[in-house]
Amino acid sequence: MALMMHDAFSLRGLAAGCALLFLVAPAVQAAEQLPDAPSIDARAWILMDYASGKVLSEGNADEKLDPASLTKIMTSYVVGQAIKAGKIKLTDMVTVGRDAWATGNPALRGSSVMFLKPGMQVSVEDLNKGVIIQSGNDASIAIADYVAGSQDAFVSLMNGYAKKMGLTNTTFMTVHGLDAPGQFSTARDMALLTKAMIHDVPEEYAVHKEKEFTFNKIRQPNRNRLLWSTNLNADGVKTGTTAGAGYNLVSSATQGDMRLIAVVLGTKTDRIRFNESEKLLTWGFRFYETVTPIKPDATFVTQRVWFGDSSEAKLGAGEAGSITLPKGQLKNLKASYTLNQPQLTAPLEKGQVVGTIDFKLNDKTIEQRPLIVMEPVKEGGFFSRMIDFVLMKLHGWFGSWFS
Repeated sequence: MALMMHDAFSLRGLAAGCALLFLVAPAVQAAEQLPDAPSIDARAWILMDYASGKVLSEGNADEKLDPASLTKIMTSYVVGQAIKAGKIKLTDMVTVGRDAWATGNPALRGSSVMFLKPGMQVSVEDLNKGVIIQSGNDASIAIADYVAGSQDAFVSLMNGYAKKMGLTNTTFMTVHGLDAPGQFSTARDMALLTKAMIHDVPEEYAVHKEKEFTFNKIRQPNRNRLLWSTNLNADGVKTGTTAGAGYNLVSSATQGDMRLIAVVLGTKTDRIRFNESEKLLTWGFRFYETVTPIKPDATFVTQRVWFGDSSEAKLGAGEAGSITLPKGQLKNLKASYTLNQPQLTAPLEKGQVVGTIDFKLNDKTIEQRPLIVMEPVKEGGFFSRMIDFVLMKLHGWFGSWFS
């Protein structure tokens, strides 16, 4: 495949307007020495920026472990998608089946429940809060039965979404996360799942910040104690605890426009999982920032197009323009681009990938993003294509004077 390299542009000051893309780059300054990421007392962990997907710290992030009730993040995601698609409504009333009755189900005894009883009429909204806030295993079963007809069918939906998200190290066997052979996930996959939930079903994600829920006169607090932290603006996500898993926590917090996702798996105590998660999030916000030097609707560069109804194509990064970098280093960020082919020829579809944007910090590549077509370019008429054919030949012989 032919590649066309193009010189780097300074990205300093891009927030003021795209015309500043072509400023002369400032003299390279030595990057501030970042302190090492904190040591984490857990079997596995990861710290990821939501907007850019940048991993700031990780340890054993791809080790397959028991997710426990972190499974309910996917349960919540499936419910959120069903609501979004109009397949169910929050006001729908659900008749609780015997399989969701903790007293009659030995697997649920002693676990976290919403205290449902067979024959109860409960709204989807209340069951959803029972899953998310109370971590109710009975609520998970009841809502799974309603959405998909059975637990097995709902688990198939869960694994289908996992596949679409690219969660290659995740398999769900239950709707609630109680220990089951063959059920596993990783810190990385749990971060990606949380990223998808925040992006795809934001109204469903918003429930995760609620601190308590009362059902049938029984008040239960959200088990995610980071929601009460005065050091972080945490708004999710989920705890998980079983004998096999240990103590797990997926958490997310914001600071200004920046959002981080932390996953801590397999700690030895409840206190440790919260301390280690807060440690990761605090470190990330202290030493990193996320910027969007190329806005979603902005043109990064225009490029000559042959045989089209327009002679130029607007190219950009689309939704993938966010970059996470050490604080204070935006002034040293540069970007260059590479085309996949020597020349662009029509037709070009909106969103079509035609190259790569290379982001460099102090002459070192830190991120790459697809270079995409921002507006479609249709094929031109017969005569314009004939003219372009001649010009393209002359361009090849004599250079850009004929382009």
